[in-house]
This record gives sequence, structure tokens and C-alpha cells, in this order.
Amino acid sequence: MRWTLVLLGASVSSAFLTDLLEKLSPNLPMERFGKFKTLSFQDALDGKDLLEKLFHFQDEDDKDTENTPAVVQSTNAECQANPHMRIEWRRYSHDDRLAFVNGIKCLIDRPASGNFDGATNRYEDLARLHQQNMENIHNNDKFLIWHRYFLWTFEQLLRDECGFDRAFPWWDETRDAGRFAQAPLFTPDYFGSLPAPQNGQAVCITDGAFAGLTCNIGPGMANQPHCLARAVDESQTSQCNNDFVIACNSRRTYAEMHSCAETGPHGYGHNGIGSVMMDVAGSPSDPVFYMHHAFIDRNFRVWQNEDPRRRTTINGNDAGDVPLTMDTRISMGGIRPDVTIRDIMDTLGGRDIGGTPFCYRYDY
Repeated sequence: MRWTLVLLGASVSSAFLTDLLEKLSPNLPMERFGKFKTLSFQDALDGKDLLEKLFHFQDEDDKDTENTPAVVQSTNAECQANPHMRIEWRRYSHDDRLAFVNGIKCLIDRPASGNFDGATNRYEDLARLHQQNMENIHNNDKFLIWHRYFLWTFEQLLRDECGFDRAFPWWDETRDAGRFAQAPLFTPDYFGSLPAPQNGQAVCITDGAFAGLTCNIGPGMANQPHCLARAVDESQTSQCNNDFVIACNSRRTYAEMHSCAETGPHGYGHNGIGSVMMDVAGSPSDPVFYMHHAFIDRNFRVWQNEDPRRRTTINGNDAGDVPLTMDTRISMGGIRPDVTIRDIMDTLGGRDIGGTPFCYRYDY
């Protein structure tokens, strides 16, 4: 049975806390969650991750121009004039922050659709969707574009099913690299603490909006109830720094940039938060997942803004070594309509998706 308590910064008695601890779901050993593959900063600079890709995709300059689609400006003028803005957490008001975490709680409190076995609520529909697709959306070039649509789908659920009507937030992790535990979202008002491991074990979260949350998706491909736990490793979070982001974004082609982004700041951010967030398949069980992926998507968009062709072309391969094209389909398991990469490659493209324009940008 799922049990959720909201503290939102309130002081509690020791008896109340003892009762909370007794009701927590099991805190599974950290090794059960695995971890994300990572690439060292120096190896990223040296391009060592690209050796295995050498024969899997052609360089953009080597493509037969007859088979290369004409580059057209995909940005929609109406969308560009009035996009949904994603606001960095520090620029987000206290009321907006509370509205956001309350929106997530609303999804947790809503019943599951019944379309995703193992999910016990609407929020877990998304976690189970991610788990089901794990092999197809990690460690291949579909990663960035699939997660872009996954994040947008999460945002639309908050808006359509839980009345969330604010700008969507993102978290600039470069400003907290090496000190995630002090980041302004890990507080008793919002996402709860980011504790260090105790005796080699992660710590169940007992403060913040998601105190006492039971996660039913994961670890791995299993679905075993466990507490929302974290175990910060600042040696990992230190790699979510601006130099690493710049190194990844200095790469010329999508597939090259993706390889660095996924195994660089993305992987280090997951591993640095620890426990549930280290679970490649089930990490969306921790609501901070969406803040982390907004950071990754923002870096992707910054890279695209360096060259208009990056919004209208793609290279690389999916998990089956099939080349990605702008017509490759992306599915959310029916939560939102299937789309092509063409529909979502440009965040200011303004494509209509189920009656909602795909239209947003980041505040910086």
C-alpha cells in the first residue's frame, strides 16, 4: 500500500517522526539499484567514447548531399513570439515551487490508468513507461529526443490532470555542482533532503513534499515496493559542471554530442543523487528525475541554438542500430500521441500534438 506524508517544513514531534519511520517501505540495499554508465571529463575531451561509434554513423560532412534533406527553418513565428517559458529554480517564486510539487503530489494521488502493469498511481504510469522502454532509450542516440518528449508529456499531465498553470521549472545543476545537497530544491519545503549515505546505506526521505513516498516501480526491471531514498555523492555531482556541459556541446554532430551528454553530466547527476535515482530503469520514481532531465534537455537546446541545422536534421542510431531520421517515431505508450522526431526536434516548432502546440524555451 502506498503511504504519503507531506511535511512542507512543519516542525514535528519525535513521536510523529517515529511513527513515520515505522510506516516507511523497505530501504533496499544500494547495490540493488545499479548505476548509470559514465565517461570521465578527460575521456570526453579526448573523444574516447566515439571510437565505438566510428562505424555506426557517418559524419555530417560525409553524407551524400542527394540524400540529405534541405535545411528549412522549422521555428514557428507564433510559437516563437509566445512560447511556454521554462524558468530556472532560483528564479521561480516560492508559490510557483509549491504549485509544482503539489502538482506532482496530485499525480501521485490519482489512480493509475490501468495501462501500465505495476503502476499504482498516475505518476507511476510514467515511471513504468520508462522502465518498459529502458533498453530502447538508453545507451543509444534516441536517448535525448525520447526524454525530451517524455519530459513534455509529464508537463502536460500536470497541466491537464492536475491544474498546474505556471511556467515549468528547470534546475541549473552547474550552479550546484559538487554541492547538490545544498541546492535550493532539496529542502523541507520542496523535494526533501539529499542526505549522505549512513553506514553505506541510502536514507529514506522523511521530509519535504514526498516524505514517506513508496516507490513501486523498480529497482531494475523488478517492481518491489521500496522507500524513496537518496545517498548523495558529491564527487559525482561535481561532474555536472559548466566545463563538462561546454565540452559536450562543443561536439559537432547530434550523435557525438548525445554520447557525451548521456554519459557525462546526465549519468553523473543520477549517480550523485543516489539510490532510486541510480536506477536506470526506475529512476523516474524520484520526482527530482524531471528536474534533472530538464537540465539535460536545456543543454540539448543550447547546443541546437548554435546552428539552425541542428533543429532540422539528426544522425546516429537507435538500440537496434537502425539509423535515426526525422521520421523516426517516438511513443509514449498512449499517454500522449505518437510523434516523429521532426515534430519535437525544434522546441519552437509549434507542432500540434493532441491539440497542444509543442512550444517552449528556457529562460537562459
